[in-house]
Amino acid sequence: MFKKSKQCKDEQCGVSNILETFGKYQILQYLYACLPAMFVSMMNVNYIFVAGEVNHRCRIPECDSSTPKFEVPWWPTTHVDNCAKPVLNTTIAQQQGDFCTNNSFTVAVDECRDWIYENNNTVYSTLNLACQPWKVSLIGAIHNIGMALAMLVAGWMADTIGRKPTIVICSVACCIGNFKTLANSYPVYIGLEFLESALSGGVYTAGSVIMIEIGNKKNRMLAGVLFAYAIYMGEAVFAVIAMLVPYWKTLIHIICSPTILFLSYIFLVRESPRWQILTGRAIPAKDTLKLIVKTNKLNTNIDDIDHLDEEKLKVTFNMEGNSTTEGFREVFRCKEVLKRFLVATVCRFTVTFIYYGLIINSVWLPGNKYTNFLLAAIMSFPGELISMYLMNKIGRKKPLICGYLLCGISCVACGVVPGSYTWLKICLFLFGKLVTSACYTGIVTYTMELFPTSVRGSLLGLCTLASSVGNMVAPLTPVMATVSPVLAPVCFGCTAVVASCLLILTPETRDLPLMDTIDQVARSVAAKANVKLDKRTDEECTEDRRRGEVF
Repeated sequence: MFKKSKQCKDEQCGVSNILETFGKYQILQYLYACLPAMFVSMMNVNYIFVAGEVNHRCRIPECDSSTPKFEVPWWPTTHVDNCAKPVLNTTIAQQQGDFCTNNSFTVAVDECRDWIYENNNTVYSTLNLACQPWKVSLIGAIHNIGMALAMLVAGWMADTIGRKPTIVICSVACCIGNFKTLANSYPVYIGLEFLESALSGGVYTAGSVIMIEIGNKKNRMLAGVLFAYAIYMGEAVFAVIAMLVPYWKTLIHIICSPTILFLSYIFLVRESPRWQILTGRAIPAKDTLKLIVKTNKLNTNIDDIDHLDEEKLKVTFNMEGNSTTEGFREVFRCKEVLKRFLVATVCRFTVTFIYYGLIINSVWLPGNKYTNFLLAAIMSFPGELISMYLMNKIGRKKPLICGYLLCGISCVACGVVPGSYTWLKICLFLFGKLVTSACYTGIVTYTMELFPTSVRGSLLGLCTLASSVGNMVAPLTPVMATVSPVLAPVCFGCTAVVASCLLILTPETRDLPLMDTIDQVARSVAAKANVKLDKRTDEECTEDRRRGEVF
């Protein structure tokens, strides 16, 4: 799986080739970037189980004891509405005394104001959220709004103060989730939910950027796959933990408390050398390059690194110095970068909308909700292997274009197939999940390759913001089923087809070096246009000569 560079170990390795090697240094940094992503992915889906609905019924003061139980023999068998209170027949009740039976009630119902829950395993019962579905949905929405804000801020932080400080701050902030167990009211709980996601969600942006920048061009796809595997592994592990530990407070402590150990990242994680060189941090950049040489055991002369100053470092690694810092103003001035950004935004929204839409709807499939969620998460793993193979073998664009189309077709087909064809419906669902997972990793890696280093963090932050919007819209898909069971699958299919068509506008990036400035992107596009123009001119001249020979 890991494509290690052996040439620089056997022969003299120039300074310019240090970042094109792959070895122990990259493997360790990949591991450090993936671990916090696992924990954030668990927190990103925790509300599915932590705020899950609990069986409940209305409290009947005349019949319930001081220590009421959910299941009672006297509950009226004809009453099915858990949000309404069956009215007690006073005449029969007086005759029976304090003893209630199934016949002690009338057919009338009244508004219920107090409920008894089957258990206290979720905040649904702890915060008394019975018959208030909007409050349950709001927990997930608030979490995703916090994630969206985190993506914006983390992208800016990664470009401004560095990749390493961003990932350290966001990783340690995951432990804030522990304070949710102290919440004794709904407003306090959703406030802490927002704070948790807003401070920790930046791990996705900073972690993915640092992984793509420290690896060589042959292992960029591997970096994306490993990062996605960390996310999927977090979801699968969370499903297993939730199955074994259903009580929500214990569950939150298990997934949030270990994150305090990420303080050690201050000493373990290294800054991206590309970012250090580009921003003029020559001394830290040379220290990082020396560490790569030492850890990967490269045959490189350390004195050659020491003799390089800021300008020579940029020349050595083909990075052009900017007299001004590039930002969003330069992005909007460059049509090529702006086009890539808009296409990436639509594609990231689409794949996240479909991915989490399928995960959320998986718990409504027949069977155990934990098992269904686990199976949906496991289906992501083979999708990543398919994605890595095709995108390394064929390229980035074609597999993504075909993948989005297949995803859309399978989702629509799953919605159209009648429910009586159970196995066919499940197979189409799982196939759609498989293809979506492959596209998820592919588009994340592809978008990182499309943007230059100078604004990569900021633009990826906005792309991840689009992903968070897709994540916010995904919980609405079960509501669509009340209108029509086909509505949500059709929405999945339409967005996938649109994304597939837009990908035609972006270039292939396989085996190409990462661009470092917006100006490099603009000049590379102009150079390709000139090559096409020269080729077209040569063809026209050849055709003219042929015509002259004929006459």
